[in-house]
Amino acid sequence: MKMVTAVIKPFRLDDVREALAEAGVHGTTMTEVKGFGRQKGHTELYRGAEYAVDFLPKVKLEVAVEDERVDAVVEAIIAAAKTGQIGDGKIFVQSLDEVVRIRTGETDRDAI
Repeated sequence: MKMVTAVIKPFRLDDVREALAEAGVHGTTMTEVKGFGRQKGHTELYRGAEYAVDFLPKVKLEVAVEDERVDAVVEAIIAAAKTGQIGDGKIFVQSLDEVVRIRTGETDRDAI
C-alpha cells in the first residue's frame, strides 16, 4: 500500500476531488497549508505599505491506495491539478507498512 500526498493550488481542489472519485478513491484527507518553492511568493500592498508574502496558500491531499492503483491516482491528480503555471504543486508517494480502521479493527486493504 502507498500514501499519495499531493500539494496543489487551492482553486484546483474540486477538480482533483472529482478526478479522484472517478479513479475510484473513496476517501481523502485535505489540509490547508502554506508553502513556497520556485514560485517564491510575491509582494502585496496593504494600506499603503508594501509587504512580502513568502508562504502561499496551498492544499495538501493525502490518499491511501493499493499499490496497483498508485499510477492511476497520480495521473488523475496531475490531469486535474495541472495549469501549466509555476506553483502547480508536487506529488509524493510513500510506502505504508500498516493501515488500521479504528472502528472495526480491519487492517491493510480492508481498512482502506
